[in-house]
Amino acid sequence: MKVLSGLDMLMHAELAAVRGCAVGLVCNQASVSHDLQHVTDVFAQAHRQGVLRLRALFGPQHGLWGHTQDNMIEWEGYVDPRLGVPVYSLYGRHRKPTAEMLNGIDKLVIDLQDVGARYYTFVWTVALCLEACAEQGIEVVILDRPNPISGQAVEGCLLEPAYRSFVGLHPLPVRHGMTLGELGRYLQANFYPRCSVTVIRMEGWQRAMYYDETGRHWVMPSPNMPSVETAIVYPGMCVLEATNLSEGRGTTRPFEMFGAPWLDGWQLAERLNHAGLPGVWFRPLEFQPTFNKFAGEKCGGVFIHVLQREHYEPFLSALFILSEMFKMYPDQCQWKLPPYEYEYEKMPFDILVGNGWLRQEIETGASISRLKEKWQDELAEFLAVRQQFLLY
Repeated sequence: MKVLSGLDMLMHAELAAVRGCAVGLVCNQASVSHDLQHVTDVFAQAHRQGVLRLRALFGPQHGLWGHTQDNMIEWEGYVDPRLGVPVYSLYGRHRKPTAEMLNGIDKLVIDLQDVGARYYTFVWTVALCLEACAEQGIEVVILDRPNPISGQAVEGCLLEPAYRSFVGLHPLPVRHGMTLGELGRYLQANFYPRCSVTVIRMEGWQRAMYYDETGRHWVMPSPNMPSVETAIVYPGMCVLEATNLSEGRGTTRPFEMFGAPWLDGWQLAERLNHAGLPGVWFRPLEFQPTFNKFAGEKCGGVFIHVLQREHYEPFLSALFILSEMFKMYPDQCQWKLPPYEYEYEKMPFDILVGNGWLRQEIETGASISRLKEKWQDELAEFLAVRQQFLLY
């Protein structure tokens, strides 16, 4: 039996939660049913049949159909030629829906596939939608989907308020172990209490499940998230965006491989494997990105093979990788400078990890076990809060 998403359950209920309403829809190319019907087609058909009135579509980072690459590449709104409704960008000049965009809408339906990491921007698109809808008196309906890297493991430091950005607006650990519906409940209760939020729950999903155990087809939620394996390493390897190391963009396996022209992958892999990080093996290789960092240049690097994903700690592993890189290549390995995700002052690494102390600890060679100890107390506090918003 396949896991049924919130969209599937809404369809089974004959769209009861939005019947007779003027609807706005936040979605992208991964917003499909278990049999690969896209949510826009489902809603467009309901619109033609008079079941609801589809007023507008809203696309997150990378666009409604995932057609834009990388960070801070803005796209503008347009009228969808097939559906005849306006499509608004929520990643550009406006990341929060304006009153004009929401005009005439009774309910804003959100159907996005999150990947389980705080810095994946879709959760913050949801947060700003809650804020906007609270101001306009519009109900938000979230169609829930699986957390592709399971809903059990929680890892990493919490975001500190001084480091708020579009890769982290409110306190969450790096790997939060929640579904988008659960995150919506958490955000509504703690930060947007005036917003009315309804979550259409999944059927058949269990917290220990990874996406490839759900019986559902994987549809890329963004251009550099081609597989479940990518999502598994992403909570750690995304931090390489904040360095001059290639995080594998411009290859067919982004985030699973990394490197630089000046890096010796064989030497690095030996050091990483000798450390005995749980659940993972590092294989040396060479690669040549077609775009992004070092486009067209041959890079020495490492491929990450997750052997036991239930034991693998992606964030801690990435911090260890960076620590080793700064020891091996103190002159070549560098932090990327601003801007990053619309932030023009703070260092990109600090924005990603959500604090200002972790970067200095890595530079000075602090032990990874000590780093992990530093966030255990705040993580325990979050787990207690998190528990009341879990649906499964």
